[in-house]
Amino acid sequence: MLILGLDPGLGTTGWGVISAQGNRLSHIANGQIKTDAKAPLPARLLALDAALTDLLLLYKPDAAAVEEVFVNANPQSTLKLGQARGVVLLGAARTGIEVGEYAARLVKKSVVGVGNASKDQVHAMVTRLLPGVTIAGPDAADALAVAITHAHHMASARRMSTT
Repeated sequence: MLILGLDPGLGTTGWGVISAQGNRLSHIANGQIKTDAKAPLPARLLALDAALTDLLLLYKPDAAAVEEVFVNANPQSTLKLGQARGVVLLGAARTGIEVGEYAARLVKKSVVGVGNASKDQVHAMVTRLLPGVTIAGPDAADALAVAITHAHHMASARRMSTT
């Protein structure tokens, strides 16, 4: 099963694709979608949607997972993040695949073991869980962590449904 993890952001959206076969995870690809900060908001959202559509067509994931929005001190930043997240959720859902949503604390707890882990700790654990991976940046590391979290939750749900 291929899982696309997404860490949405208006400036940079991280993405990562992993393969999950039972408890075995392997890295397929990762990267970052960047939008032009000088472009108008609608153009940036459109660019994000187009790049995500290209990823979905290229990798044809079986499922996607998206990190939930956290509230920033700046309401404008939170609103822009929410709009980017909406584009990402819509783009993934449009393909008909299952889309999971995970809070950042849950992702950190699933990957590192503690919900208040730093970005460096998440990055380090992703490289341990996906040996040989070269990570395109912090947003891509977060996206891979979201995909790993989804794989773990799906495996747990399968085990529970068979008991």
